[in-house]
Amino acid sequence: MKRRSRFPHLLCTLASLLVLTGCASLTNPPAADAPPAAANQPTPATAAAAAAATTNGDDPMRALTILYTNDEHGWMEGMEPDQGAANLLTLWREVEGYEPDANFLILSGGDMWTGPAISTWFQGESMAEVMNLIPYTAAAIGNHEFDFGLAALQRRAAASAFPFVSANIRQKETGEMPEDAGIRPYTLVTVNDVRVGIIGLTTTSTPVTTNPVNVANFLFQDYEQTLRQVVPEVRQAGADMIVVPAHVCQAELESLARRVGDLGIALMGGGHCNELFAREVNGIVLLGGGYHLTSYARATLHFDTAAAAIVSSEFGVAMNQGGAPDAALQAVVDRWRDEADAELNQTIGYTSAGIPRRSPLMESFITETWLLGYPAADVAITNRGGIRADIPPGDLTLADIIGVLPFDNVLVELQINGSQVMQLLSQSQLAFGGLRAHQGGWIVAKTGQRLDPATTYHVLVTDFLYAGGDGLDELAQFDPQGYNTAIDWRQPIIDWVISQASTAEQPIDEALSALTE
Repeated sequence: MKRRSRFPHLLCTLASLLVLTGCASLTNPPAADAPPAAANQPTPATAAAAAAATTNGDDPMRALTILYTNDEHGWMEGMEPDQGAANLLTLWREVEGYEPDANFLILSGGDMWTGPAISTWFQGESMAEVMNLIPYTAAAIGNHEFDFGLAALQRRAAASAFPFVSANIRQKETGEMPEDAGIRPYTLVTVNDVRVGIIGLTTTSTPVTTNPVNVANFLFQDYEQTLRQVVPEVRQAGADMIVVPAHVCQAELESLARRVGDLGIALMGGGHCNELFAREVNGIVLLGGGYHLTSYARATLHFDTAAAAIVSSEFGVAMNQGGAPDAALQAVVDRWRDEADAELNQTIGYTSAGIPRRSPLMESFITETWLLGYPAADVAITNRGGIRADIPPGDLTLADIIGVLPFDNVLVELQINGSQVMQLLSQSQLAFGGLRAHQGGWIVAKTGQRLDPATTYHVLVTDFLYAGGDGLDELAQFDPQGYNTAIDWRQPIIDWVISQASTAEQPIDEALSALTE
């Protein structure tokens, strides 16, 4: 299907979409042999061998293997070479004995799409196709599934061959589950003669970790309350075994497992905090698959159909290393890369040193160019969690900017006093432009004057933050009449980079450094 290029629209404003930012910080995965003890580490093709041994004759034993990822964030190509979705699929086949029609469940803990331009630019359409081809069995809804709005979520749900599940999301007005948005509370699948109920959970922090406007009509209920209500319903619907993929961090998941041991849940998976783990708590196997398809978690559960109980399990984690790319899946990834390149791989500058994601230089690159592009403002504020990638040395492309800022935010202008600005300065998750530290205080760069508590300043923020994202409810309280500029937050950055006319012979690095002065 031929697509109309979006590049001219981005260079004009890119402001037709209003969305988000924010997420839990990345956690470096431990070594693959760290959790749990070596006795629980399956050997290559354990799952396939176990399944073959337990499906003969009248033996009541059945083996099911779960392969688990979370926080994929659209990294179908991999963060590093040979770490993409196509490599992972081959690794699963060769090491885990995986075949789609065998005794496997492939589950995601959510946050599937928002990330590099190859996924973000297409609002997750490309990543949904990749996950269909593996294929995934079900995915929990993560906070970033709401990033592109409910209409986009509905389109992704309709196009996905697997269900999106979350039992703790309810309509505020009716208390009903929002199935019209493409979200089911659970799904039932039969694997190796075992009827498995898959119940999803979504982090209760979602209203502050996606654009609050997109979830304004939803409640995110307590996890335990939800499971105590829904697990009996799923049992009544015929489930022999319950598994719960959840977009919930490990600490919360472990606490939950200690409280719901009486519900007979076999396994719960995590997400949101990008953690890699495999362990058992209160008789429940807990898995976390890491992040960005760099790793995965696995568990093989041995179920006695006569006793309707799990009698043993093995579980562990592994890195996405050593798999040759699956040819069919790689062809799909390559097709999306070609399409993204056609629209986005347009060089707009050159940097000899690159810009690290977590650096003052990156923060200045974003906020100071906002002020240059909107000179009526004095100060610019963004949240560090919304900065999602490095810019590598070399050609600087439109795709690089989208990878750094993958969310479709726009800029909002506030008029607030210096005292309120000072309150915001105390919040560690925020980055600022237009201010310079000086002798224990702050200088407003535009005027050269000290930040005055009583003076009114024009402050740029994202619509994500203004709507209460990252818990900043005070912004709308400071100025209830904030002005939506309709300027895409990437646009001033792109305009500034283009204006520098940088090349390999005259890189942009010196101009970048000047932004911090």
